[in-house]
Amino acid sequence: MARIAVIGVGAIGSVIAALLQQSGRHEVMLCTRRPMAGLTVETPDGAVSIKAMVLTDPTVAPQVDWVLVATKAYDVAGAAKWLDRLCAAGAPVAVLQNGVEHRERFAPYLPLESILPVMVDCPVERRSPELVLQRGQMHLKVPADDLGRSFVDLFAGTPADAAAAPDFQTVVWRKLCHNAAGVLSALALQPAGVMQGEAMGEVLLQIVRECAAVGRAEGAQLDEQVAEAVLQAYRDTPPDAVNSIYADRMAGRPMEIDARNGVIVRLGRKHGIATPCNQMAVALLQAVVG
Repeated sequence: MARIAVIGVGAIGSVIAALLQQSGRHEVMLCTRRPMAGLTVETPDGAVSIKAMVLTDPTVAPQVDWVLVATKAYDVAGAAKWLDRLCAAGAPVAVLQNGVEHRERFAPYLPLESILPVMVDCPVERRSPELVLQRGQMHLKVPADDLGRSFVDLFAGTPADAAAAPDFQTVVWRKLCHNAAGVLSALALQPAGVMQGEAMGEVLLQIVRECAAVGRAEGAQLDEQVAEAVLQAYRDTPPDAVNSIYADRMAGRPMEIDARNGVIVRLGRKHGIATPCNQMAVALLQAVVG
């Protein structure tokens, strides 16, 4: 049995907590900003009512065996407040965030060898502070090293698809190709159905092609049809499906602009690759939030 702390109990963190509880093998703690009256995850297999210790004060957090960070990518400083006590005995930290810079974000707070980047892919929406809707399977991919394999073992016996990926760089850049396109919903203030239009589809293709070009320069193995595959995936999604950056804008919360599209622009400049569509998307969203 492992003692596991989940920092950030939004949509992804809630599903992670439900999966770990379903394993029946772990003691799960939820690290949140405020007390929770209750939490239910509507999974594809039925409702799971989370029964876990809820912690709101980082200064009284106990030592644990694993820390799983599921906060937004822009809230690393907030998550880091928990790490001194939770990781006092050297617990590794799995970073379940969007983007391709998991280790870079947490390097100021932790030894690099204790940071495990995790690619998370799960269609999930937070309907209220107490209710999360999981529309499909949770996919978790990690580097194929000892730490990664230990993380995969945490989810043994659960419905999650957790696996070690020999080419993790390609995995996270392929996911970023999908995430980068989600900016269009945030800009249009419409769920996934907005991608059905021909004009919006053409813009999506350009956004993803820019991302793929930068990813290849970073060492990812992305085929020439990745943009078309992303477009088809969005068009196969239920038209009312909501991605996280759209949900954040609708709720007036900060958005993961840099982790999802800004990083493409920044690394594009590094490699001399033009990324005008992503650059425009970033500029427009930054103007929206002031």
